[in-house]
This record gives sequence, structure tokens and C-alpha cells, in this order.
Amino acid sequence: MTVQVAAHRKPPQRPISGHTARTAATLALAGAATATGFDGTGHAEPHLTPTQVKAKVDTLYREAEAATEKYNGVKEEADAAQRRLSALQDETARKQTRLNSAREALGSIAAAQYRDGGIDPAWQLALSSDPDRYLDGAAFAERAGDRQAAAVSRVRRHLREIERLRGAARVELKSLRSRQAELNRQKKTVTGKLDEARRLLARLTPRQRTEATGADGMGGRRASRSAADPREPLARAGSVPAPTTRAAAAVAYAYSKLGSPYVWGATGPNAFDCSGLVLAAYRSAGISLPRTTYAQIGAGRRVSRAELRPGDLVFFYSGISHVGIYVGNGRMIHAPNPSAPVRLAPVDQMPFAGATRVA
Repeated sequence: MTVQVAAHRKPPQRPISGHTARTAATLALAGAATATGFDGTGHAEPHLTPTQVKAKVDTLYREAEAATEKYNGVKEEADAAQRRLSALQDETARKQTRLNSAREALGSIAAAQYRDGGIDPAWQLALSSDPDRYLDGAAFAERAGDRQAAAVSRVRRHLREIERLRGAARVELKSLRSRQAELNRQKKTVTGKLDEARRLLARLTPRQRTEATGADGMGGRRASRSAADPREPLARAGSVPAPTTRAAAAVAYAYSKLGSPYVWGATGPNAFDCSGLVLAAYRSAGISLPRTTYAQIGAGRRVSRAELRPGDLVFFYSGISHVGIYVGNGRMIHAPNPSAPVRLAPVDQMPFAGATRVA
């Protein structure tokens, strides 16, 4: 079978006038712009040098850390609200059990009265075949009346207490939900900034990323292994000793965690954020510290830069958004950011904001 295919001949081309040419060019540019917009590159970001990427990533990490500390603070409040709510619910359950018992006692008294028929005592005395025995029973009935009044009073008291507890629980629940909403907002802020930092770093070569983040990949782990003997870091801390055995123990703990990954919101034992490392180090030494940097700076006695001794907490940036543990010789151990593990660093690496001695 033969298939006939129509021939398509190109029409003869005409010279394009000036107006037509301008119109075609405009349409072509508009089409190109539209196509660019559809493929997501219509507003391409300017090409950044590795130095510019580093500066922008550093800013994002600082902002993320500030948001992390806010998150940590709100989480601490939310956890406390949850504990208070649970305690109120437990107490309400105990009161409810007592109320049920009081109601049962009141019900027993009411049932006894019903069985007696509720007859007037004078008629009961007149109709009784044994008046002396009845008079003894009447005295018991009076006592039962007093017992009934007391039972009613107990029921009312339990009801008032339960209503008070339920009101307090409603307040705590409202507070908890508000804090949970704030937690979600802070979490979105942190993850958004960290995602942007990762996206910027992904543009760099491995060598450029190392230069931008200052992470050597192995230095932290080597330092961690070398600090297996807790006496060793204390000898390395410099000529000035830690002021107390607890401060020395916190320094030893920090050395033992060199190379551990940074994870925002983490307090150990295998990952930390900056305030989480400080919290865990002093927890191991038997000292309880607040969760956040802006609370930790007020947890002890403030000391000057010149007075620093191993174990002191050193804080950075105007918002007190970063903290490390001073270990001597102008150095600290801290959890920097997601691109670098727990490591040693010069105290002068960041803008110094203050120091506190907690042990």
C-alpha cells in the first residue's frame, strides 16, 4: 500500500521591516524571560567567591545559633509547663478518687434513711414495741445525721478542689500550647538558616569548603583520643590550674568530647550544641547549669578576660549567643556549628562578650 505524504513547502521569505523586526525581537526576549522563569533560574543569585560564601555562611550560623538558644529556652519552659500539667492531672486524679469515696459514703447514708422510710421520730417512738431500744437507735440516728453532714461537706470540698485543679490545668495547657507553637517557629528559623548555609557550601569544592568552615575533619578525633587520660588535658591547660576540682572535671569532660558532632538542641552524650556542651560538662562534675547561653552567663560569678582560668565559661557576640569552656593558654573548647565538631579554638576567634566562673 502506498501512503501519500503531503509536501510542505516553505513560503517565500519576505524582507523584515524595521517595525516587524523590533516586534519579533521583543517577543523573542519575552519568551526567553518566560522560559527562564519557568525553569527556576529567572532570578539567578550572583556568583559568590569562596570568601563571600564563608562570610555569608558565618552569618547564617550565628543567626541559627541565636535561634537555637531561643529554641532551647522555650523548650525548657515547655518541658516545665508539661511537668506542671502532669502534676496537676495526677493530683486531680487523686482528688477524684477521694470524691468518689465520699460520694459512696454519702450514698450509703442516704440508702439507710430510705430503708427506714423517713418516718418522723415521734411516731417511730410511739409505734415501737421496745421504746428503750428505739431510744438507743434514735441516738445513733442523730450521730448518723452528723456523719451525713460531714460527708456532704467532704463531697463539696473535693468538688471545689477538683474545679480549682482543673482551672489551673487549663491555664498550664494554654501555656504549653503557646510554647509549642513558639518552638515550631524557632525550629523553622534554625532549619531554614542551616539549609541555606548547606546550599551555599555545596557550591564550593571540598578544599574551599574546608577553608570556609575551618574543619580539618580529623583534628578533633585525634585530640579526643589523645585526651583519654583525664589528667592529660589538665597538664595541657597551662601554668594556671583550674580553680576547683569540679572545674577541672568539667575541662576533662570537654577534652573527652573533642571530635563530637554539633547537633542543634543536643546536650550529649554523643552530640552537642554550644550551651549543651557546657551543660553536659558541668553536669558530669555535679553542677546543674541553665540550658541557654543567656541564662548560663548569669549562673556564676562574672570574671574579666584577664582573670580567666580553666573551667570558666566564655561568651561571645552581643546577644550572648555562643559559649565555650576556657581551658587555658588563651584557648577554649566549644561546639562551633554544624560544619565543625567540638574542638579547641582561640578565645579571640570571636567577639568576646564576657565570662563566668561557676565552680
